[in-house]
Amino acid sequence: MIDHVPATQRIPVIDLAGSFSSNLAERKAVAAEIHAASRDIGFFYVKNHGIPAAMTAAQLELAHEFFALEMSEKLEIDVKQSSCFRGYEPLAVQTLEEGKSPDLKEGFIMGPDLGPDHRYVRAGVPNTGPNQWPRHPHDFKQRMNAYSARMTDLGRHLIACLALSLELPEDYFAASLEEPIAYCRLLHYPPQSAATAAQNLGAGAHTDWGMLTMLLQDDIGGLEVRAPDGEWISATPMPGTFVVNLGEMIPRLTNDLYRSTMHRVVSNTSGRDRYSVPAFLDPEYYYTVKCVPTCLPTDGSPRYPECSVGEHLAEMYRKTYNLA
Repeated sequence: MIDHVPATQRIPVIDLAGSFSSNLAERKAVAAEIHAASRDIGFFYVKNHGIPAAMTAAQLELAHEFFALEMSEKLEIDVKQSSCFRGYEPLAVQTLEEGKSPDLKEGFIMGPDLGPDHRYVRAGVPNTGPNQWPRHPHDFKQRMNAYSARMTDLGRHLIACLALSLELPEDYFAASLEEPIAYCRLLHYPPQSAATAAQNLGAGAHTDWGMLTMLLQDDIGGLEVRAPDGEWISATPMPGTFVVNLGEMIPRLTNDLYRSTMHRVVSNTSGRDRYSVPAFLDPEYYYTVKCVPTCLPTDGSPRYPECSVGEHLAEMYRKTYNLA
């Protein structure tokens, strides 16, 4: 059984190079760092992750190209006309922090592109179906799909590292990730006046409800993470890294051993447009989320009841979009 370690307020930078090694000891060394970060704060940067710098730069450029389109063209793929919340999210359509003003960002969201004959769609699984794609840029779909595929591979690798960090086999979650729920978003935070920024956030304080989030930031920044003592600390952009955080499935899986941490994005007062690209990876919809063997309490039952991934994510959408 894994013992408790003290919390810190630092967001660590983890070099993933050793996690790709054929040497188990080197992989375990990286897993130990992930273990500490996951217990202390639930956030960490990763470097030497294998995603080319040219690809990440091109993805931020794609965000710029898409959000620069005329509003009329973006609204051709408004999420309101999607059966599964795919496409363009206009400014202030989402409110991540309950009771607060809408978030000062616009977005695009894609996920698994499923036709009417897919088992999830036939079963009426919430938020499953086809993506909506813009007419421009002409290669938008190709570029989004290529980036999402690479991030899905990275997410699978990180989840294998998480398994090892929990003293589980590295392939413990592998079967559940053969057909994962892999969402990718583009986000645009337009510049705001100081007065507006004082009253509104770019993205309200929230935790992610899934398993794993991998965030690509531009150089402007704005992401803040709530440290264990309640202080908000900046996740400053670092070239060549992704910011990784754990979603609400992780405390369920680890009986609160690992953290899912509140975070927010402050309003953009840089005078420039800010872009970011979060990618989310979760197990398949029917996977049962339950406490892993190494985190079972010695007495009594785990703190969380079992549930399916689909049930978990459906509730996320109902809460985030104020659905009945």
